[in-house]
Amino acid sequence: MMARNNGLDTPRETRRSLRANYDPEAFGRLSEKFARFLGTARFLVYMTVFVLSWVIWNALAPQNLRFDDYPFIFLTLILSLQASYAAPLILLAQNRQADRDRISLNEDRAQNARSIADTEYLTRELASLRIALGDVATRDYLRNELGDLAKEIVEELRKPESDAK
Repeated sequence: MMARNNGLDTPRETRRSLRANYDPEAFGRLSEKFARFLGTARFLVYMTVFVLSWVIWNALAPQNLRFDDYPFIFLTLILSLQASYAAPLILLAQNRQADRDRISLNEDRAQNARSIADTEYLTRELASLRIALGDVATRDYLRNELGDLAKEIVEELRKPESDAK
């Protein structure tokens, strides 16, 4: 009898399942596309043409060709059904957008925090450089000191001449 190895280094056997494989985000993407389409002028034009065609046909066509007489009950039912499906799909799309906005906001906050930390670090570094520069001799300071030393040397050189006279 062959021993069965259940270690992590052994891949599992593939099992067939009766459940269908589906992408859980597919319905969300579809609802977003539908919600975007409902918010376009194209949809309004299509819907207007559809309703006007329906009303004109059922008002002016010969009696035996009409399928929805005057109060247009069937048209009302179709529009109600369309609205009852459109509202939840629009809400689903809005929720997905709100989730994306929340993630984006959190990433922006993190980026801003990093920027503030970097700015504070650079400010501290700049302050320390300014303090260190206060201890460094500047060009004017060196010029003055060398000028004073040159005067002292000249005076020292002249002193023996005046002592010699």
